[in-house]
Amino acid sequence: MTKHHLMGAAAIAALAFGITPAAAQDCERGALDDRYCDADGDMIADIPTDESELVDPDTLIFAYTPVEDPAVYEAAWADFLAHLEEATGKDVVFFPVQNNAAQIEAMRSGRLHIAGFNTGSNPLAVNCAGFRPFTIMAADDGSFGYEMEIITHPDSGISTVEDIKGGQMAFTSETSNSGFKAPSAILSSEFGMTSGTDFEPVFSGKHDNSILGVANQDYPAAAIANTVKTRMTERGVIDEGDVVTIYTSQTFPTTGYGTAHNLAPELQDAIREAFFSFDWEGTSLEEEFGKGGESQFIEMNYQDFWSVIRQIDEANGVSYECS
Repeated sequence: MTKHHLMGAAAIAALAFGITPAAAQDCERGALDDRYCDADGDMIADIPTDESELVDPDTLIFAYTPVEDPAVYEAAWADFLAHLEEATGKDVVFFPVQNNAAQIEAMRSGRLHIAGFNTGSNPLAVNCAGFRPFTIMAADDGSFGYEMEIITHPDSGISTVEDIKGGQMAFTSETSNSGFKAPSAILSSEFGMTSGTDFEPVFSGKHDNSILGVANQDYPAAAIANTVKTRMTERGVIDEGDVVTIYTSQTFPTTGYGTAHNLAPELQDAIREAFFSFDWEGTSLEEEFGKGGESQFIEMNYQDFWSVIRQIDEANGVSYECS
């Protein structure tokens, strides 16, 4: 099998087995785009019943949510992707995506086969790209998830959320749950604060950018996922004293992993089995994600696990409209 490596968009396009834009189908679909069906009502796209719509590529493209340095995660996922190659009999390529929108478009256009979409972008990936999530990472005891934190730096003069008024607040991107959606809903409902009126919003693009920005005092405050902060602290990218947490949310589901809806059913089964049969002990995946206490993949379903995220989207007036 080939060695896993980072590839550019042009190379990915040449390797990937794309799909032509699907015509609207006469079927039950709920909130899904009209190219997908949901006959069983589980809120994710059904696998096509027409064999001509299925794909079985020789090379599988995998992408992890764009939260931090892609080179770090190419190395972190190396052992798992080797296991995935063995389980599927396919070559597997790690594709570094620069933002959530690009990752969703890559799957929608058939250029991405297996992915981990972050919490906030899961609903868009499900509804607009035919993403079929089935697993998340969890600790040994089965616990999972992360909290949104609002952080500041020790010299900011900010000790409460209300102190952010009149200043700047950093978010990651508008598709991020902890980086934008959840804090927007919480700031409005709990503190009566709205973006553009009570504070100036700025967007960093990624959680590590926001965390580093606060640690370096480029931003007075930011909304971030605490699992990213934990891993950055463990790697020595920041010191614990560089940032101060002034708000912690309820627990949210973390990155959801799954496949494109139109992969051959047998291939989807093999990919699914690869996640659940992977032995984390002593691997590159454990080395990186063990910093946040994660040590296994557990089964989940989008309908139940992402209910709170859809509620946050509804509170923010978000609709899953596909371009």
